[in-house]
Amino acid sequence: MHLLTKRKHFTPIVFILLAFPAAAFAATGEEGSAGPAVGEAEVATLAPLQRPVDRFHHVVRTIAADIRAEERAAAERKEREAEERFAALGVSMATLESIASCESGGNPAAVSSDGSYRGKYQFDFGTWESMGGSGDPAAAPESEQDYRAALLYAQSGSSPWPVCG
Repeated sequence: MHLLTKRKHFTPIVFILLAFPAAAFAATGEEGSAGPAVGEAEVATLAPLQRPVDRFHHVVRTIAADIRAEERAAAERKEREAEERFAALGVSMATLESIASCESGGNPAAVSSDGSYRGKYQFDFGTWESMGGSGDPAAAPESEQDYRAALLYAQSGSSPWPVCG
């Protein structure tokens, strides 16, 4: 089931599941009685609630696990797509990750001490713009930095990164 569909249905499900324990609690009193007298064991009053509460917790855990699984699958799909796109440019993600790790520790917001080199791949503004980037490379999304670095690698090989390439 799609992530948005699950989240759309999550609120009504939670509401319904919360209503069942309330109904079970209300049903514990005998007909004509106002409920348990003060001082009676509260365990007897709460016992009918345990099963609906357990079901509620199970549903919440199941939905949370489904959401996490869908997020992992989406991230894996995105990674595969990037790998295929960069492979078409003649560079692997492993190569780009190695360069980024050496240049900035893989930090997309990294800025050199003098401010000349910016982002995950330590672009200078001229090189960034020559690859189609605009603005500050360190402020660009990581995926854009990866793409611009792949373009640069396809054009110039590892020479733009003399130490790390």
